[in-house]
Amino acid sequence: MLKNSTILITGGTGSFGNTFVPMTLAKYDPKKIIIYSRDEMKQWNMAKKFPNDPRVRFFIGDVRDKERLYRALNGVDYVVHAAATKIVPTAEYNPFECIKTNVNGAMNLIDACIDSGVKRLVALSTDKASQPVNLYGATKLCSDKVFIAGNAYTGGKTRFAVVRYGNVMGSRGSVIPFFMETARSGRLTITDKRMTRFMITLEQGVELVWHAFDDMEGGEIYVKKIPSMNICDIATAVDANAEQVEIGIRPGEKLHEQMIGVEDAPFTYEYTDHFKILPQICSWGPFDAMIKEGRPVPEGFSYTSDKNKEWMTIPQLQEWIEKNKAKIGSI
Repeated sequence: MLKNSTILITGGTGSFGNTFVPMTLAKYDPKKIIIYSRDEMKQWNMAKKFPNDPRVRFFIGDVRDKERLYRALNGVDYVVHAAATKIVPTAEYNPFECIKTNVNGAMNLIDACIDSGVKRLVALSTDKASQPVNLYGATKLCSDKVFIAGNAYTGGKTRFAVVRYGNVMGSRGSVIPFFMETARSGRLTITDKRMTRFMITLEQGVELVWHAFDDMEGGEIYVKKIPSMNICDIATAVDANAEQVEIGIRPGEKLHEQMIGVEDAPFTYEYTDHFKILPQICSWGPFDAMIKEGRPVPEGFSYTSDKNKEWMTIPQLQEWIEKNKAKIGSI
């Protein structure tokens, strides 16, 4: 599907974009990938990875700027929406700015995609959008709802879907690079020793987006099945000799991650390696086309990191860290 196509990724200089671009170039050989973001220095640094590759283009712009989006989307077939204000304390302290990017930006992108004739868009979401307890999660829930509802306005010409996943292993600002940096002091701070987190690699996140592009009818939320880990086990995998000091849970932080809540269970279907949440209100297409070979989940089902069936072991994480040490925290 993506072969010989033109793809635009918003927020494309982030951790996801730095993985999505080389993987997609290698697998699909698209005609063009446009990295749309507002940080010129990040674009400058990223461009060094693709010297003289005519398929990679960079476009300075902000999803808040609707006119700039229209210009950037000219001739674009597929869009990945990765742009977001996502640091939880930053969002709490700057709520208006978070809403402008995460909600207003999503609305701008929907209008621009429809008017520009984009075929399909996949938006990146987060576990924090499921029963949100902080502003970032609330804005991403709102963004998810807006993208899903966008399918009602397109007449089937443009399709919108969402992928949702939790803690990305080794990405900038995540717990593994934080532990690796602070382990030098011999002391690792743990907010709560009961805490659990889902574990997904950037490569798995990219593959989920590829699957969504190929599978979507419009309006689905895709949730990949991934393992969980206890926060103390993550710390032990990074440095078994470091002292683990509990400091208390931070404002806006959950003890366990949730990607599917019980309220979504009546609309959730299970597949071999993922779940799919269907829209509660759907005026644009039959459910059967969305469900395909899926099986309905049991009544009262939820997908949370503490009650997961699959768990990553300390040796498994240590092996992953050893293989990826050079790039952890750099993208």
